Amino acid sequence: MQKLFKPHFFTLLFGLLLFSHVAISQEKKALSLDDYHQWNSIRNTSISPNGLWMTYSYVPNDGDSKLHIRKIEGDTVRTAINGKQVNFSMDNQWVAYLTDVPEKSKKAGQPSTSTLELFNLASNTVLTVENTSGYSFSDASNYIAIQKNPADRKAEHKGSDLILKNLKSDKTLNIGNVSSYAFNEKGTLFAYLVDADGDNGNGLYIIDLSNNRSWPLHTGAFTYSQMTWNEEGNQLAVLYGTTKKGNVEQDNTLYWASNLSAGMSALNTQNTYSASADSNFPQDMVISEYSRLTWNEKNTQLYFGVRAQEKELKKDDELKANVDVWHWKDERVQSVQMVQAGRDRRSTYTAVLNLADKKFIQLENEDMPNVSYSDKSQWALGQNNTKYRNDVNIPGNYADIYSVNTRTGEKKLIAERLYWKLGMSPNGEWTVFSREGEVFAYNFGTGKTTNMTAKAGVSFQNVDYDTPVEKPSYGVAGWSKDGKWLLLNNRYDLWAISLNSNEAKNITQGMGDQEEIQFRLARLDPEEDDYDMKQPLLVSAYGEWTKKSGYYTVEMGKKPRVLRYEDSMIGRPTKAKDANKLIYTEQTFVDFPDYWIADLTFKSPKKITDANPQQANFKWGKRILVDYTDQRGNKLQATLALPADYEPGKKYPMVMYFYEKMSQRHHQYSMPTYDDRPHMSTYASNGYLVLMPDIVFDEGKPGSSALDDVTSAAKEVIKLGYADPERIGLQGHSWGGYESSFIVTQTDMFAAVVTGAPLTNLISMYNIAYKQSGSLNGPIIEWSQGRMGVSPWENMQLYQDQSPLFHAQNIKTPFLLLHGTADGAVDWNQGLEFYSAARRLGKEVIMLSYPDEPHHLGKEDNQKDFQIRMKQYFDHYLKGAEAPLWMTQGVPNSDKKRVGPEVMEGNK
Repeated sequence: MQKLFKPHFFTLLFGLLLFSHVAISQEKKALSLDDYHQWNSIRNTSISPNGLWMTYSYVPNDGDSKLHIRKIEGDTVRTAINGKQVNFSMDNQWVAYLTDVPEKSKKAGQPSTSTLELFNLASNTVLTVENTSGYSFSDASNYIAIQKNPADRKAEHKGSDLILKNLKSDKTLNIGNVSSYAFNEKGTLFAYLVDADGDNGNGLYIIDLSNNRSWPLHTGAFTYSQMTWNEEGNQLAVLYGTTKKGNVEQDNTLYWASNLSAGMSALNTQNTYSASADSNFPQDMVISEYSRLTWNEKNTQLYFGVRAQEKELKKDDELKANVDVWHWKDERVQSVQMVQAGRDRRSTYTAVLNLADKKFIQLENEDMPNVSYSDKSQWALGQNNTKYRNDVNIPGNYADIYSVNTRTGEKKLIAERLYWKLGMSPNGEWTVFSREGEVFAYNFGTGKTTNMTAKAGVSFQNVDYDTPVEKPSYGVAGWSKDGKWLLLNNRYDLWAISLNSNEAKNITQGMGDQEEIQFRLARLDPEEDDYDMKQPLLVSAYGEWTKKSGYYTVEMGKKPRVLRYEDSMIGRPTKAKDANKLIYTEQTFVDFPDYWIADLTFKSPKKITDANPQQANFKWGKRILVDYTDQRGNKLQATLALPADYEPGKKYPMVMYFYEKMSQRHHQYSMPTYDDRPHMSTYASNGYLVLMPDIVFDEGKPGSSALDDVTSAAKEVIKLGYADPERIGLQGHSWGGYESSFIVTQTDMFAAVVTGAPLTNLISMYNIAYKQSGSLNGPIIEWSQGRMGVSPWENMQLYQDQSPLFHAQNIKTPFLLLHGTADGAVDWNQGLEFYSAARRLGKEVIMLSYPDEPHHLGKEDNQKDFQIRMKQYFDHYLKGAEAPLWMTQGVPNSDKKRVGPEVMEGNK
């Protein structure tokens, strides 16, 4: 007999379930800075060649990381504290990694050297080697080379002990004073350089791994460097030389040995090239050890670097005065030269030696300082910018490009005054460039230039590129393996343009344009540099307006077929070398980017990591997309984080965070970490909305454009009923700091503004240096992110109109400034200027100045301090919380060590 339940029973059951849900929600706590230490990021991820094993490290915000080695279809078999530089052997039997001492041991004074742990996956046994600087598996044999740290790190010689271990026989060979080493590609030979005290035994040595026989290839009282195998592993090259008294640079000779193989009884060929013996070699230059040696594919050429010899400056000849001469003819201003001084001391010009006839050709020189070469052809691409270097009225990327024959040295002009250079083809037969978005291909052999995009009949110009320079194309997607097709990106679709005919094919069949999905080629094999068009291609997919992402597969002539395309942010996959297994991340605002594994079809994915299970104990919001149109008619989007306990119809306080376009971060996980930005997860957990809007820019009006888009986005969220219009705050840093500083001078619709490292006076900013690079800021303000399009002297009024400083008198909103005194991007005085003007005008301004901090706060204590103060500031102005003492009264410099942000009003 069926049992009947009365209606009031269901009412009671529903009530109990509702009460249970509310109780669970109430049990969760709001996220605070004190909880951040629990969060982990993931590093050191790798998958074994057979796809059965994986490594990953959980790295907490505080404390030591933990490396995990696990069987993908099983459990973790080993963990290690502070593991790093993780690699599997190619036979899937071993995993090696270095470990650092725990933080507590470092603080206790224990030396911070690394230990190698070599773990056997079959036997679960581990071999440890202390005081290790690095290691390398042989990809094709059962050997590992383990380099020890030097016994005396202050010694002039660079060599240290090396252990060469056979992983099958367990036999080891100890070699002393090794400065460099490498296995050949086949794993049959091992080469190393010796650099010993007093040059005793210095030289190039080789070991036959089939019998452990060792013999010298070249020895002498020289310094050896830049040892390199050719791709086949049967030729070896090295530099050796000495520095003559009175000279600065080492005089090097090039040595190479050919026909090397395992089991050989004697060397067949040894050659040297001495620069001093070649009349064609520049007499005032040397072959430099600062640039690596590179073989071409046919083993007929060696590329290396040359630089000018200098005489040592005697102490009596040194200028006693300390002066830097800033001259208007300097191609690089003095500040750039200062920053690049270390690089300049090691800079070289690329040269090539044709081995058959020992013909030397210097490819780069002062006029043509940038030459790209191909190891698969005789051609190189040179850039000559001499006509444009000193023209301060144009952006600095212009150059004339030349074809260079590396066998003869002949140069031929390809195109003049180019801004967008798109590189060479993998086979070295073509170079491509663009003018106003049209892509051209030049064939080195024929000397013919072809307009490739004209064949497609559609525009490839990136019309959304909004900096005031020549508009680019969407870029090169790749090249076909057979050398017949140039692959180009369009806004959404992928195109194949024939190099030898007028044929053009839309690879993605127009699906990108139709559905506004951006398709881009994805590469699973990092060693491949082209695409086999006869095989299905893997393409990434990103929905312009949906923010969905994932992967499709496409064959020429067929519609793309979805593999995985989700309402989340799916990361770039890594393929196991010898198995059809992929690992990749997947994240949303709520879901941390843990790692998943799947086959090449992305079917039945399995989650491998679980880095942050503690998140389940905290309140967490969610994100929605907001569409809006600004006053200029631009269709834009913003991503809006809703509070954890969001109630429809209720209006909430809102923090806005912005830079340029931000909606692409819709599915980005909000990681609680120590830095100088507002964390959307924390603010949403504590009852805030967080809005991240898109901003697009009109030339000459960066501030006005930001004002339009930020206020338009805010008004849309107010209109939709989410935000309380009286309780909206802004936060931006760097360029976002400029935007927030400008906005606070233009409107009173916001209750509080926090601006970090802001540009506030475009005129003074234009005329000072970007300290990190030494470059003057003018080009950045005029042609790059500043987007002004003119100099101040062409339109001073425009610069004043777009500078927050010149509108400080209009400020009606309290604002908080953050700036580090050692900021190398936006000078600290930019913050001081704005603070000084606002203070003089009686505005409610507080400046948090952190001594010796760079553009982004780097010291954890300072990061935590600012996170607390920023939230206190917003909590007071947007939620009505009590203001702390530092906000109401300030902090005397003599008390700054005593009065922290936790001190509230009245609590001294």
